[in-house]
Amino acid sequence: MSVMLTLILVVQMLSALAMIGLILIQHGKGADMGAAFGSGGSGSLFGATGSANFMSRTTAVLAAVFFVCTLMLAYFGKLAPTSSGSVLDGPAVTAPAPVNT
Repeated sequence: MSVMLTLILVVQMLSALAMIGLILIQHGKGADMGAAFGSGGSGSLFGATGSANFMSRTTAVLAAVFFVCTLMLAYFGKLAPTSSGSVLDGPAVTAPAPVNT
């Protein structure tokens, strides 16, 4: 069970990082207006509108993967045996005093 939780957590982190990267490199809706008046930048690797479709679909897929991973982690976290109380209810762990030499 621990290996599966770790795998789900890794997939969730990778999808979150990929989503952040894709969102940051996407153009806004108003970015094409500047290209219409001569500021350039409309040419891209995927064509004028191809990158918007590809990146928005990829972002949507990554968001779905992230959401499913979150639900699975919540479900498996609920199934895991829990302790009798909070972490704060346990004994306090103190560090030893520093030795002055």
